[in-house]
Amino acid sequence: MEELLARMRTALRHQLQAHGERPVFQVDGLSVDLVRRVVKVCGTEVKLTPKEYDLLRAMVQHAGKVLTHKFLLNELWSVPIDPQYLRVYVRQLRQKIEPNPARPHYIMTETGVGYRLRAPI
Repeated sequence: MEELLARMRTALRHQLQAHGERPVFQVDGLSVDLVRRVVKVCGTEVKLTPKEYDLLRAMVQHAGKVLTHKFLLNELWSVPIDPQYLRVYVRQLRQKIEPNPARPHYIMTETGVGYRLRAPI
């Protein structure tokens, strides 16, 4: 079983690299391992719900770009849903990864449009 899991992680890492994505996203103290689904803030692992992780993964895949509310809603839910749910999940995610959630460093709000994840320099 361990070998099978290792092979699956390797295949996923190669697939990500083939699409030009890095298997580990890092910006300042935030680290997201897209292969192992591990999120760390300043070296400490952070537990995310599946929906929070999906939101963060979508933002990582488009780091530096503004993602509209509509785009994120379509990415995260297969049925039409109240946009308020997205705001709740962004708030919960900020509570877990931001040093000061009231003054976000990683997830920026683009008023009236959506959200943007800080891109690595």
